[in-house]
Amino acid sequence: MQHPTTARARTQSRADFALSPQWYRLPRPPGHLHRPAEADTSRQSQSLRPYLQCVRTSLTAALSLSNFASQASERHNVPEIEAASSPEVVLNPLTVSRNENERVYIEPSINSVRISIKIKQADEIEHILVHKFTRFLTQRAESFYILRRKPVKGYDISFLVTNFHTEEMLKHKLVDFIIQFMEEVDKEISEMKLFLNARARFVAESFLTP
Repeated sequence: MQHPTTARARTQSRADFALSPQWYRLPRPPGHLHRPAEADTSRQSQSLRPYLQCVRTSLTAALSLSNFASQASERHNVPEIEAASSPEVVLNPLTVSRNENERVYIEPSINSVRISIKIKQADEIEHILVHKFTRFLTQRAESFYILRRKPVKGYDISFLVTNFHTEEMLKHKLVDFIIQFMEEVDKEISEMKLFLNARARFVAESFLTP
């Protein structure tokens, strides 16, 4: 039988790996094609701050979860927000919107919370990049523990946090992970778009230059 300290350390390391924002970062493009936009990123961070603070406050309140057995099936404990078998234990959903293209949909219940995120997509290129990026993540949902394999309709990516997650992990770290994901995903999409445009320009010059 393994020592409880060893088991706890192993569980903590798995949680740290799953919640590490560096896990989903894609490889950087070569230096001659990569054009960072520090000024744009700084301005975007300033404008994002009130939006993210509102999402953080709402998530912290929604993640007050408790262990609750199913009222429909004996000896079953399922996320009530997914089962939808007992309307009395599902709370009113909340939408935090920055604009029509960026919003977060929070659906709380007594033992689980579903968080759906709509990522900014300014044009067709960003739409394709967001689709590819979120598909890459959802195919590896089991490595993230709280990532939902299929997003809620109308949103790009969804998370499902249950009372078992809040018992095994620190609640404020779960909130930090989701907030940091929202911060980093915009940077990832912008950098991939810059790299794509630079690559297209480089290829066009190679073909058109005599």
